[in-house]
Amino acid sequence: MAAATPGQLRIAVIGAGTISQSVHLPSIRRAGLELVYVCDLSPTRVAEVAAANGVRSSSDPAEVFAAPDVDAVLIATPGSHARLALAAIRAGKHVLVEKPVALTVREIDELEQAAAEHGTIVQVGYMKMYDPLTATAAAEIAALNDTRLVRITVSHPADEPQVAHLRMTPPPRDADAREIAAAEAYEADRAVEALGAEASPELLRYYAGVLNGSVIHEFSLLRGLGLPLPQSWTATVFPRLDGPEPACLLAEAAVGDARYVLSWNWLPEYPEYEEELAVLASDGRIAFHLARPYLLEARSSLRVQSHAGSQRKDTLLSDTDETGFLRQLDAFRRAVQDGEPVLSTLAGAKEDVRQVQSLAAAIAASLGLELTVETAR
Repeated sequence: MAAATPGQLRIAVIGAGTISQSVHLPSIRRAGLELVYVCDLSPTRVAEVAAANGVRSSSDPAEVFAAPDVDAVLIATPGSHARLALAAIRAGKHVLVEKPVALTVREIDELEQAAAEHGTIVQVGYMKMYDPLTATAAAEIAALNDTRLVRITVSHPADEPQVAHLRMTPPPRDADAREIAAAEAYEADRAVEALGAEASPELLRYYAGVLNGSVIHEFSLLRGLGLPLPQSWTATVFPRLDGPEPACLLAEAAVGDARYVLSWNWLPEYPEYEEELAVLASDGRIAFHLARPYLLEARSSLRVQSHAGSQRKDTLLSDTDETGFLRQLDAFRRAVQDGEPVLSTLAGAKEDVRQVQSLAAAIAASLGLELTVETAR
């Protein structure tokens, strides 16, 4: 059973890379949690980050999971997090786990079972669901009549334009190569499990990297806005799946009489990440512009347009500079200490994995290959 946490929630961060240094570690302090441990495979990096935050450091997650003064862990390492999350749960820790939780539904089933057995809280790091404007956007969308189009557009630059403002030193290269190789091999095996042995190496990499590493956020956002997820997609990638850079994605789906269009665009020299979700209906439209990542303070914006007869209304909404990263930590603390229900659940993450499996199957079909992917709910 997880340890009781009557005072401050004592948390450890597993993974001391860009996302942890830029938003997770400072947000932990702002949310009133007590940071007690930082863990990273690079001894040099974890020592520097831990010293800057005045906490203990380790390069062994098992050491952190065994620590009696750690109530919870935030897992923010690269790639799939299934193995680390399972180990943390079995050690009796509450878990806030970054996406992707896992590459297969089976792994998430295993996490759900372990969490039930050990009495721990598991929350998925879908920060867009916790954006200060998401609930408002959901209410505005629910008020629309006769929705015709749901359109998601992502402009995704390379890392450098997004993180240059952080002025971080280049990451040390002293991480245990064997641990990295083992994690990469595990992830590669799970991609094959998810898509089948007939999937090409290029599609397997795209599934693990782009679809689970970025696009999966869009399905959690759709759920957070109360929009139903499609049963299946058609999709194309361009200019080519086997190119030197990630391919762009254009996908379409039908939900009742409405159409969904998902456009994920790799724009390596673009100066900043941009994301818009638009809903067009007979009596109005909304445009939700999500705050950029890697910023401690950033605002999303929501434009709501409606009309009745000849009268039109156009409203632009914003909210606090608090980001979804901070709000999800607030929610995690309340779930652990006050018993509030978790919004970004493992059950929802399974739905998202099924969606990216469906996208992968659609991409394969566009290339003349049929995958035997089980996406039924």
